[in-house]
Amino acid sequence: MLEVSVISVALLTGFISGLLLSIPLGPINLTIMNEGARRGFKWAFLVGLGATAMDTVYCAIAFTSFSALFRVRWIESCMEVFSFAFMLFLGIKFLMATTVVAPLPIGRTARRIEERLEGKFHAHSAFMTGMVRVACNAGVLVFWTILAANFMSRGWVRPRWDGKLACIAGVALGTGLWFLLFSRGVSLGHGKFSKQTLLRIEHLSGVALVVIAFIHGCNIAWQLTRHQM
Repeated sequence: MLEVSVISVALLTGFISGLLLSIPLGPINLTIMNEGARRGFKWAFLVGLGATAMDTVYCAIAFTSFSALFRVRWIESCMEVFSFAFMLFLGIKFLMATTVVAPLPIGRTARRIEERLEGKFHAHSAFMTGMVRVACNAGVLVFWTILAANFMSRGWVRPRWDGKLACIAGVALGTGLWFLLFSRGVSLGHGKFSKQTLLRIEHLSGVALVVIAFIHGCNIAWQLTRHQM
């Protein structure tokens, strides 16, 4: 029974994070919004499916490549504080968004590399378009690395294969669900799904991230107080 509970928590953690992080305006949502109404639901969803596949790959790399570091106590503590600051920063960024920008920019040099990679791959199919656009955004891997550290340090995802796989599966389900619903909404709306509507949704996801960061910060403060007593 305990095993099922631990796996369920990891699955739910992945699902919520995948869902929340797919909402903000970025290359994939803009591609679906701009082309989905013209080409229909199938094309839009295939773009989202490609993005989901690459997001899941990056999430898997983050969990499998860096997990050994998170077992060192001082690194685990540092990552807890850093993940709190990062989630708070990202939540405020989403709340303050007024224009359409990529959600995870990491500098001009990285952006130039992304543009060169996109040009080199020449993605023509809908699935490959979604996959390449996520693959070329190195910030996605950075973000999942930070989240993987936070999830395992908090005990939400057990640093074993069953816990990691459950969280990765949850990410795929949450991300895929958003793109499914968004693609359907765009195809039915016939272009009426405005950027302003997406900005409002992004602001809501920002509120959710700020609330999560606040709870996480309170938990860190409680732990510090407990160790001092």
